[in-house]
Amino acid sequence: MGPTLSESAVITGDALALRVGELVEVRGKDEILATLDERAELDGLAFMPEMLEFCGRQLRVFRRAHKTCDTITGENVGRRMDNAVHLEGARCDGSAHGGCQAACLLFWKESWLKRVEAARPSLTLRLLEGTGDPTPREGASQPPCTEETLQKMTVQEQASGSEEPAYRCQITRLLQATTPLPWWEPKQYFQDWLSGNVPLLVLLRTAFFRTFYQVVHFGRGYRLKVKLYNVFAKLLGEIPYPYESGQLIGKTPALRLDLQPGELVRVRPVEQILQTLNGRLNRGLGFSPEMVRYCGDTFRVRSRVSKIIDEKTGKMVHFGNECIILDDVICRSECASNRLFCPRSIFPYWREIWLERVDEKPESRPANPDSLDHEFPVGYSQGRP
Repeated sequence: MGPTLSESAVITGDALALRVGELVEVRGKDEILATLDERAELDGLAFMPEMLEFCGRQLRVFRRAHKTCDTITGENVGRRMDNAVHLEGARCDGSAHGGCQAACLLFWKESWLKRVEAARPSLTLRLLEGTGDPTPREGASQPPCTEETLQKMTVQEQASGSEEPAYRCQITRLLQATTPLPWWEPKQYFQDWLSGNVPLLVLLRTAFFRTFYQVVHFGRGYRLKVKLYNVFAKLLGEIPYPYESGQLIGKTPALRLDLQPGELVRVRPVEQILQTLNGRLNRGLGFSPEMVRYCGDTFRVRSRVSKIIDEKTGKMVHFGNECIILDDVICRSECASNRLFCPRSIFPYWREIWLERVDEKPESRPANPDSLDHEFPVGYSQGRP
C-alpha cells in the first residue's frame, strides 16, 4: 500500500540516482500532484495530463535525463537537468496539446517515481548527481495542484484569449527546467557512462570521430581527409563521413508515396538523398548527420506527421507536406558538436522521397501497428553538426 496524500506531501530523501534498465513504478496521481506547484511544475519541469496514464505503472528506465538539448533558441547547445529520467515507451501522445504529433519522450523527476527492485549501488554516480529533488510542501492538507490545473496549464496564460492557442508543455518550458551545460564539461560524460546511457567504447569512439571532424575542417586537403576519415570509420565499424551536403540550387524535388503506419520502408542510400538536398535541406526540412546511420536499413512507418508545436512560440505548426516518423529510428546525438549524447531520443522527420516502399505479403504486416516549404520553425531543421 502506497503512502497517503498527507504522507506523500512530506516525502523527502536523496535522489534515486537511477540507471538505465532499472525498474520503477510511477507514483499515484495524488502523490505526484502533491509535489507540484500552482503551475503544475516541479523545479520548473511541467507534469502534463498525458502523463497521468502512466501513474501506477511499472516501467524501466530508458535513459538518465541529466542533460538535454536546446531546441528552442536555435543555438543547438546542451542543457543540464537534475534528478530526472526518461522511461521506456513513455512518449507524449499530444492528446492534451491539440493533437501534437511530435511524440516527445517524456521527462520524469525522480520524486514522481519509486524503485521496484533493489538499488544498484553506484556511489560515484550519486556524487556526480548530487542529492535531493525539491521537497514537496510539508504539511499540505490539499495538493497545491489539481488535475484541473494540469489541464489549464496546457495553454499559456498570455494566449488564453487568442483564437489560436499557444500551448505549454515540457518542451516549451525546457529552458525554465534546465541550466546551461558547456560541451566541454567532463562531468556530463562520466554521467553518460556511469548511468548506462552510453557505453564507454561508444564514448571513446565518438570522441575520436568528433576530433577527426574538426581536423577535416581545418586547413587544406578536405577531400583527402574525408577519405582518411572513411578508412577509420570502416575499420571501427562506424558510418562514413556523415556531414556531406547536397548541391541542388533552388526548389528541391518531392515524391508522394502515401505511406501508412505499419508499412515497411527502406531508407535510401545517402548518395541518393544528397541529390534531393539544397545544402542539407529539402523544402525547409533538414537531413541531419544523425540520420545517415539509418541509410540503407529497413524500418516500419510509425506515423505520418502533419502538425507539431513550435517549441519557441507554443503555436501549432501545420505542414503542407507531411513527414514520416519511423519505428526505432531516433536521434542518438553522436554527430553534434555542442550536445553530444543528448538522451532525448527525438524522432527525425523523413521526406517520402528519402524512403522507398518494401513489398511484403499482406498477411505479414502487423494487425495493430504502433500507434512544407520552409514551414519548420527554429529548432526543427533536425540539427547541424
